[in-house]
This record gives sequence, structure tokens and C-alpha cells, in this order.
Amino acid sequence: MFLRKIDKRIKIFLLILLFAFILIILKVFYVQIFDYKKLSSLANDLWSRDLPVEANRGRILDRNGVVLADNLTTTSLVLVPNQIKDKKRAIKELAEILNVSEREMAVHVNKVTSIERVHPEGRRLSYEVAEKISALNLEGVYLVKESKRNYPYGKLLSHVLGYVGIDNQGLSGLELQYDQYLTGESGAIKYFSDAKGNKLNLADVYLEPQDGMDIQLTIDINIQKSLERELDNVVDMFSPEMALAVVMNPNTGEIYGMSSRPNFDPNHYQDYKTEELSRNLPIWATYEPGSTQKIVTTAAAVEEKVVNLDKDHFYDGGKVKVDTAVIKCWKAGGHGSQTFMEVLQNSCNPGFVKMGQLLGKNRLFSYLDRFGFGEKTGIDLSGEGKGIIFPLTSVGNVELATTAFGQGISVTPIQQVTAVSAVVNGGYLYTPYVVKNVLEKESGNVIEQNNKTLVRKVISTETSKIMRRALENVVALGGGRSAYIDGYRIGGKTGTAQKVENGQYLVNNYIMSFMSVVPANDPEAVLYIAIDNPKNTAMLSSYTTTPVARRILLDIIEALGIKKQKNQIEKELEWSDIPVYEVPNVIGKSKEDVKELLSNFTVEYAGSGEKIVDQSPNGGTRVERDTVVRLLLGS
Repeated sequence: MFLRKIDKRIKIFLLILLFAFILIILKVFYVQIFDYKKLSSLANDLWSRDLPVEANRGRILDRNGVVLADNLTTTSLVLVPNQIKDKKRAIKELAEILNVSEREMAVHVNKVTSIERVHPEGRRLSYEVAEKISALNLEGVYLVKESKRNYPYGKLLSHVLGYVGIDNQGLSGLELQYDQYLTGESGAIKYFSDAKGNKLNLADVYLEPQDGMDIQLTIDINIQKSLERELDNVVDMFSPEMALAVVMNPNTGEIYGMSSRPNFDPNHYQDYKTEELSRNLPIWATYEPGSTQKIVTTAAAVEEKVVNLDKDHFYDGGKVKVDTAVIKCWKAGGHGSQTFMEVLQNSCNPGFVKMGQLLGKNRLFSYLDRFGFGEKTGIDLSGEGKGIIFPLTSVGNVELATTAFGQGISVTPIQQVTAVSAVVNGGYLYTPYVVKNVLEKESGNVIEQNNKTLVRKVISTETSKIMRRALENVVALGGGRSAYIDGYRIGGKTGTAQKVENGQYLVNNYIMSFMSVVPANDPEAVLYIAIDNPKNTAMLSSYTTTPVARRILLDIIEALGIKKQKNQIEKELEWSDIPVYEVPNVIGKSKEDVKELLSNFTVEYAGSGEKIVDQSPNGGTRVERDTVVRLLLGS
């Protein structure tokens, strides 16, 4: 009986052992099959260390693929304190190479951490410094790849591009606005160490970084270079408080160029004041537009049919009284009787007071709203201003009169460019933008694309056509004649706006501006340039902004491949102009025949014979008086 009890207990014990063994087998099976990756990862975390490898930031390209912002490969110093055997030597020699105190370096070398990035003195090291550190062959001292932002064109487009901080994070401009696309995903060199931090004799693992995406802009670098060059010239000639220029495609809202002074070099942003870095004047600055605003007033008056530019007349006696205010024309004694087309050509303030009165405050201010004044345009750049427009309840007779010729309200340059683009493109108000595409890094495929965005139609196609002709008249016959380019139909309007300080208009302190369109009959680009308080010059835009604009327009014509146009309005010559004549075709004629035909040119002959067999320039070419015309004689 006793033996049977023992046998039963042994069987129970054996069953328990068998059950426990089966559980252990099942647990091992589960760990090996289902839990292996998780546990292996946890184990790796205990004895693996990562040396960071920074990803390249995405590039910024112009519309033709020219690189405006890229990256330079640099190195940075990283320490693994537990692996540094000779700490005293490491402190002394690293401090000497990096030109810091041994006390500062000791903080890094003795820090209780698995990996210590030496910041900032060990960041983005020069090749020479990195070579010296590498030559030390110190255990626990590593040099890792780091990417440094580089702007190959220096100050070009600086406020639009923006800049990045020491950790390659976007801090302003497109670098900030599109940081999520431009920022890549860092990689690492993974090595293995024991609990004390000593490196194990196992192969390192390289985790490749993922570079950021490229972004392609609407900017044309050739147009942008023209803006930069001319604004530099403006600063040298006139020493203004500020200067700016914008070029826009009126048919899409694409920005071809944008620049302002003062500007900065994003490669060395630390050397500049905050206001120099943060103020992108073409979208941020607000001021009274002056006479460039007359374009919008005229468009509203034509659209509402309160004036016919060619048939209706206005008599300008030199001034007009509105309530208690006396508003004067810039021309003493006035312009006398003139059509409203001539009112625009002559930039006659009393004539625009009349236009404003004919429209009335409700209609005039409704057009300001339609054209987008008083609200942001929505351009894809941060820091845009809104401007200031009178609330309708505060508009009296004087406010109506001054608004009609661009005084008393405050607008931004980008609002003006966008509004005038709508005036000349058929009446369509588009949202301006500077980023065209977001591109996948490896393939270059378009991931995201910006297209033109219609805000609203503001005037009729017929009114727009009339306004294009009116603006061409201003350049050929009015105040914009210095911007005239023979063979290319240019439209435009000058502006001279008084500046306000503490509620008072300043004396002899103006913002000179010029708005231009090329070509006037079929617009491809709208250019706006403004110069704040130019020194040592006549206080007229026709002497300051229009010659500058003409040089930029010539570059725009070349960059966009704009062809010459027919039916150009002949320019009304000023005293300084050299007349332009068309060279006649004289091939087949005799020397005697061509004397009268070529009397406006300097003629040079080559060859021998009685007849002209070739000529240069060709017949039909328009050139300045006294240009050399070469004739080849033959039989």
C-alpha cells in the first residue's frame, strides 16, 4: 500500500515535470518565432551606438534648373567619452586644434553620455581642422559627415530664399516655408559596445540618410540677375533708404524676379541685423502708391463707362478745390483742355479727382476690393503685408479725391503688381507664387505642383484692351518716355508718392516708382520698381526709375525671347533723344541714287562697281541717326 502511494506521487511529479517542459518548449518556440525581432531590437539598443550621418537638404532651383541653394559636405566632431582612454591628451590636443579652452573641452570629454556632439566649436569643421583631428588617432574621437547649406550666388534672391540655422533648419523665406519638404532624414553609422562603452569587435552598420526633396521656383535667374545689378546701381547712384523690384507673369501669377535693398548674404546671415534678414520689402512694405494707382482708377472709370478716354475732355487749370482742400497739378498753370487719355499720359491729379467724383466712393472702393487691395495676395512667402484702405464710412469728398490719384491709402508692391497684371491680361486677378514644383530627389519626378489660381475676373476683356493701349501711350507720349524701346511695345506709368511721418507729409522725401508692361499689346511680363528717397537727383520718376526700368526690360525681352512687334506708337522725342530711322533697301541702286535715301546715316562703301549688291544693316532695320550703313559695290 505504501509503495503504491509512492508510485502515484512519482507519476504526478513526472506529469508536472513533463507539463513544465512542454511550457518551456512552447515559450522558447514563441520567443524564437514570434518575439525574436522585438527582443533582438531591445538587445541591440543595449549594446549598439549610433554616430549620426546628416542628410543633405533639398536643393532650390530656378525655373530652368539652375541651382540657387545647395549643400557642401563638411565634418563635425563627435565623442564617445567611455572609449577615450587618454582623456588628458584628448582634452589638451582637441582644445588646441579647435581654439577653445581646455576647461571647455573637458566638459565634453568627461560628460556622462554614450555620444557627445561637440557643439558649436566642433560643428562644420574646415578640411584643415578635420585633418588635424583625424591625425591624432584618438580612440572615442570620431569625425562624422555633416551637410552645410550653400548659396552659390551669395545675396541673389536672398529674402525669397531665406536662410538656415546651424542645424540646417529653415529660419526664413522659402527655407522656412518649405522646410518640411527640404529637410531630409538623417542616417547613422551603427557600432556595438559593451556596458562600459568599450567598442566590440563587430562590423559597423551603415544606415544611409535620405536627402530632402528639391523645390523648383518660377524665378528666372537671368531676370533676377538683372534686378540685382540694377538695384546695386540704384544704391550706388542715389543712396536711397530702400529700393525694390518685382517681375511677374501677368497671365499666370508666376514671379520671374524679386529683390530689394537692403539685402543680405544667407551664407553669413549672422553678420546682419534682424530687420535686414526678415523684411522682404516687395511683399512686406506698405506705402502710398502715388500715380501708379491711377492705372486702377482709370480701369474702373473705363469699365463703368463714366469716361471715354479718347472722346471725353477735361480742362485742367492747374488746381481743383475739394471742400477745404486744394489739389494741385504738378504742372504750374495746368494742362488746359485734354482728353482723359491725355489726363493719364500727363498724370494730371485734377483730372483724376474728376474721375473719382464721376465714379463715386462706392464704385471706386468696390474696385479697390476687387483688385485685392486691403488684403493679402496669398503669395507663398511669409511676412506679407495687407496695406491700409479707408473704411467706406470714413470716406468723404477729400478721401475720395486723394484715393483716385493714389494718396491717403497704403498698399504693398506685390498688391500693385498683381492688380496691374489683372488690368492688362484681360481682366483676370491671379494669386502670385514663387514655387513651381516639389521634386523627388532621385528621379526628379514632380510630387507637388503649383498652377495658376484665378481669384476673380475684375474688368472686361474690352476694358483691358483699352488700358493696354493707354499705358503704351504713356510710354510713347507721356511721362514714361525714358522706358521706350524701339521695336518693342512698352506700356507703363510713373509714380511719385509723398511719404508720411507722424501724420505729416515730408518735404522733398518721395518714393519714386514705375510700373511697366512688355509687350503692351500682348503682355508677357509686368515690372515694378520703387526707390525710396533717392538723393542727388531730380524728384521725378522719369529721371530715376524709368531709365533703370528700361535696362531691366531689355533683359526681360532677351530672357523671355520676346519678338519685335508691329504698329508701335512713335515716341514723342525729348531734347536728349537721338531720332530713329528705318534703313531703306538700296540693293540694285547706284551710288548716286542712295545719297538722298541714306542722308540720315553715315555711309561706308566697299568693293568696286556701279551698283549696290549688298548692305548692312538690312533694309527695314530701324537704327539711330548717323548709324554707319555699309554698302558693297559690284557689277
